[in-house]
Amino acid sequence: MTEPANTYALSGRTALVTGGSRGIGRGIAIGLARCGANVAVNYREAAGAAAQVVTEIERFGRKGVALRADVTDPRAVDRMLTEMESAVGPAEILVNNAGVVRRTPFLEIPQEEWTVVLETNLHAAFLVGQAVARRMVKHRVRGRIINISSTSARIAGPNLTPYCVSKAGVTMLTKQMALELAEHGIQVNEVNPGLIETDMTHAYIQNEANRQLRLGRIPLKRIGEPADVVGAVLFLASRDAGLMTGASVFVDGGVTVW
Repeated sequence: MTEPANTYALSGRTALVTGGSRGIGRGIAIGLARCGANVAVNYREAAGAAAQVVTEIERFGRKGVALRADVTDPRAVDRMLTEMESAVGPAEILVNNAGVVRRTPFLEIPQEEWTVVLETNLHAAFLVGQAVARRMVKHRVRGRIINISSTSARIAGPNLTPYCVSKAGVTMLTKQMALELAEHGIQVNEVNPGLIETDMTHAYIQNEANRQLRLGRIPLKRIGEPADVVGAVLFLASRDAGLMTGASVFVDGGVTVW
């Protein structure tokens, strides 16, 4: 993975990244540390991978902590934030990254699959976003919340109904949060990645037919990697994005220009 440059000054800031043990979340957590932030890495099952991310964070001389929590459970979220405050301090930057994808034809989608995808991708972003925002207000933190959505918020895809619906919901959630939290000095934006090669998408991309189909729709003719998303997140977390809230930043090689 190409490592992003240490461009933005985030020294002394404290960040929480949900789903931070692998893929895009891992890249974001390490990128924030590289720019000076102390980082709490949320994970659900991959304890070993989360511990490795914390090791990478500490190599930059920053504080890191791995926090196990099911972010669809409000009580688990509150416990996680309390643990975070004890370990590294209250969150000043939140990156809602936790997510899942399932590929099933519309007529065959079981209710359980619909529920899992909506709860993980949308409900969790609401729960964690609200809980963090409440604590930001309590601590008088003029914070940044960055939701990781997708180009699927705008473009329908075959066999991706719950995923596309959940990501479209994240886009409106971002706008509502931005509107209602502005008076507290909290800025809320989202990043919308296109096709990014991670462990979650690797098998799909390795299918040559899938790969060529998707490349044919990308004007820049390149499938992204986590570092491409990291740069956008670092920008939105920085002072350079001081007048941005409610914005959607697409990192997709031009897919959404069609």
